[in-house]
Amino acid sequence: MKIIIPLPPITKKNSQRILINGRTGKPFVAPSLKYKQYEENAGFFIKRAGGYSGGFPANVKCLFYMTTKRRVDLVNLLESVDDVLTYYGIMPDDSSQYIGAHDGSRVYYDKENPRTEIII
Repeated sequence: MKIIIPLPPITKKNSQRILINGRTGKPFVAPSLKYKQYEENAGFFIKRAGGYSGGFPANVKCLFYMTTKRRVDLVNLLESVDDVLTYYGIMPDDSSQYIGAHDGSRVYYDKENPRTEIII
């Protein structure tokens, strides 16, 4: 299964927010608004791909095409993809029981066509 998300890749951990739970008054860490917008926009492309019906644990190969050559943490990008795939039901969970590896995942530079290519 191949999914292409034609949006600039974004990590979940950059610019996290600390919010206060209105009921308990306890603080918690929430993803940035920029990530939440990415998650919502990526859903359009992920839903079109349909569900994954292969075996588990699966290899989730991700090719990230960034708009700049600035250093980026591959692990944080992979975490974002895993969470989005789980959020939209492509994967039941992002544990090692379902996502066994990210073999072949890389970060590339493509200023004109930023995107994430996911091959499961």
